[in-house]
Order: sequence, then structure tokens, then C-alpha cells
Amino acid sequence: MFVNAMPRYEILSEGAMEVLDQGWRRIVSELGIEFLLPESVDILRAAGQTVEDENRVRFDPEFILEQMAKAPAEFELQARNPAQSAHIGGDNMVFAPVYGCPFIREGDVRRDAKMADFENLVRLAQAFPELDSPGGTICEPEDRPLDSRHLDMVYALQTLSDKPYMGSVTSAPNAADTIRMGEILFGGREAIERAPVSISLININSPLRYDDRMLGAMHEYVKANQAVVITPFLLMGAMSPVSLPATLVQQMAEAFAGIALAQLIRPGAPVVFGSFLSNTDMQSGSPSFGTPESGIGVLCTGQIARRYGLPWRGGGALNASQTVDAQAAYESLMTLLPTFLAGANFVMHSAGWLEGGLVSCYEKFIVDVELLRELRHEFTPLEIDEASLAFDAHVEVGAGGHFLGAVHTLERFRECFYRPLLSSTENFDRWTKKGSRDTTARAGELWRETLESHEQPPLDDAVRAELQEYVVRRRAELGD
Repeated sequence: MFVNAMPRYEILSEGAMEVLDQGWRRIVSELGIEFLLPESVDILRAAGQTVEDENRVRFDPEFILEQMAKAPAEFELQARNPAQSAHIGGDNMVFAPVYGCPFIREGDVRRDAKMADFENLVRLAQAFPELDSPGGTICEPEDRPLDSRHLDMVYALQTLSDKPYMGSVTSAPNAADTIRMGEILFGGREAIERAPVSISLININSPLRYDDRMLGAMHEYVKANQAVVITPFLLMGAMSPVSLPATLVQQMAEAFAGIALAQLIRPGAPVVFGSFLSNTDMQSGSPSFGTPESGIGVLCTGQIARRYGLPWRGGGALNASQTVDAQAAYESLMTLLPTFLAGANFVMHSAGWLEGGLVSCYEKFIVDVELLRELRHEFTPLEIDEASLAFDAHVEVGAGGHFLGAVHTLERFRECFYRPLLSSTENFDRWTKKGSRDTTARAGELWRETLESHEQPPLDDAVRAELQEYVVRRRAELGD
């Protein structure tokens, strides 16, 4: 897990923060937020909030702040291998791969995602230490039944990786299955309530609406003390106004209302203030990612989250490119760099995202791991001491010499500089003799080699058997 000890890059003045603060207050108090699950409305009504038209709730902003204050600023996310557990909040940055893609890209082939792809991507996330979690729905395996595929995905996350995983959120029963499988893996309800073993994405149906399925899942997870990432889904020009300040205010109103609800369900429940913010291409109507606006949004969201004492999610390797090309790389960096500058605590879509989130791509996964490695190196504070000044090397080499053979160099050459995983530093002749392979070709070789050498983390046979039995039984029940 990476600890970002570098200073945060904050771009909002105190006056701007006050304007944003007044903006979200107006939305929740004058317009309200819709909650399409009666249980949620009943809880908010009982807490004294105003309910109109059956499901629209108008809030007292001070009430929201009182509830948000109950949310922990930091919490531990358990992994079945304790060495892989993650700490959410503070200066910690936790990275998870792409999420929710229906398609796979492998080299030049774009196709429907399969369960074998899901399992491969979990193995890749396990293999690279730059990723702290295999995530959740890394891709949507269309070769498994829709009503029960969540069982296969959670089982793969739990058995092919020993890192913290994300749960299924498409319904309350799916969330309950994830919770039960967590109990089996970790040894009972008490063990998972001690600290969360899953973290799950609760998307808001922006603008200003929570749908019943996401709310049902959120209720299940929060009651079990499992972490949730409450995230407005905001594409400026579609789900929010074509104004970044207006979108930030909407993001705050939507997320803060959901966080307040979570704290009413279970005070002190672990929650993450989520941000998924970009813009719509005003010429085509298509979503745009890796844009300057999305990068600015990440910087602003980090500053907002720190003001209200909340751990937060944002950023990732987002892009709109159809293939692994220069556009994919520079747009991903446009979002990943602000992610580090702002110090996001939980980063989804860190590896493998392509084509505006429609595609999970093997080669892009490796490109993004290289980006993460480089940024982690760049955001590690420089150590300046007597040894690093290397005065003895100057004494040894003198004027006009070179340092290749100096003692200082020979003692440090193996680790003194960043060594790339993917990038080529070969001269042209050597590069040509080895096949003139570009970045995508080299990435293809790397992911295949990684899977060939992958060793599955150990798991107790009795636990594995109990998980398998649960999956088989529940699949049959859901089929009936």
C-alpha cells in the first residue's frame, strides 16, 4: 500500500469553498434527494427530515453534517492475508483495477467478456503489488447467468487473490450473498464486523436520485459494517450542468445525503465519499474521459473531502481511446497525475480501462501498472543526507572524469534509478533485431508471461469447499 507523503495540491480558495458549501446546502434543503427504497425514506422521516411526493427528502444541512461526523475518517479493510490488508484514509492510497466493463480487448480483438477473462484479470491484480485490490466487477462475464454470476465473481475474488475485494451491488440479495461468503472466508459475522472485509460501490442515479437496487445493497452492507463507496455518477452536460462548480455542488449534495443515511442505519459505519466526474463531448454526446475538467474535478474533490474529514475515492487511468495508443496513455495520465496530487484514498479504474469504460483491456492493464509504478516512485519524498550528496565520489573522480566506475556508483547502480517494467530503453539496432515491438506488443508478452508464472495464494481446503457449496446451493436457488 502506497503512503503519499507529498504535499497536497489544492486549488480552491477559502472563499470558493464557502460558495460550494452554500451550494450543496441549497440543493438538499430546497430541491431534495429522491430515495426509491421505502425503508430508506422511513428512516429519514423518522430522523425528522421532510418527505414529499413519497420519496423526495428535503434535508436540514446541519443534520447531514451531524450524521457525517459519525463516519470514521480512517478505517482498516481486512484481507484474508493480513499482510495485504489496506488502510483507507489519511495519506494512504489504495488502488483497484477497472470495474464494470462488458467487453474485453486482447491485442487487436474486441469481444464479449467471459468468466475466464474475469479470472485472468483477478490473477493479474494479485500478481502486481501496485494494485492493492483485485476490485470487483473487473468485467461482466456474459457466459454466466445474470442472476447468479455475482456468486462466481465473488468466489474468484476470494480464492484467486488474497487482497481485499469489492462486493456485488446490483441488488440486496447479491449484497447478502457477498456478506455471507465473507463470513465463510473470515470465520463468522463477528470477524467481518470487527473490520470490513469488503468495500462496495454504491452509485447514485444522478441527478438527485438513489434507486432501490443500490439502496437495498447499501442497507445490507452498512448493517453488516461493510464499507461502501457512495458515488454520484456525473458527466457534465448529461447528469449535471455544464459547469464544474455546479457539478461539484451536486456531487456534494448527493454523496453527503447518502453518507447521512448510512450513519442513520449504523452509526460509525465505514463510508467513502466517492467521485466519478467527467464531461460529455458536446459535439457527439459521448462521454469524455481523461479530460482537463475531470482532472480539475479530482483536485477539487480531494480538497472538499479533507474539509469534511472524509476518506474519498476519485481518479484512475480513465480515457476514451478505442485502442492502446498514445491517446489512451496521455488521457490516463491526465487523470492519474491529479489523483496522486490530490491524494485519493481509494482509486478505482487504476488499470485496464479502455474505450470510456466499455472495455477491460489486457495490454492497457500492463501500461497502467507501469504508470502506477512511475507515479509511486515520483511521489516518494527525496531523501537528502550526507550519503546522497556523494562528496567522496567527487573526490574519487575529480574534474573531467566520469562516474560509471566510481565506488559510489558500483554500490548503488542496481537500485539507484527507476527500472521500467514495460518501457524500452534499447538502442534502435537492438530494438529492431528483437522484432521492433511497440508498447502494446511488449505489454501483451508481459501479461501472458505473468499469467503463466502465476501461483494461486493458499486457502484452507475446508474453507474453499464451504464457499463452493454455498455457490452451488445459491445458484440452484436463484435458478429456481
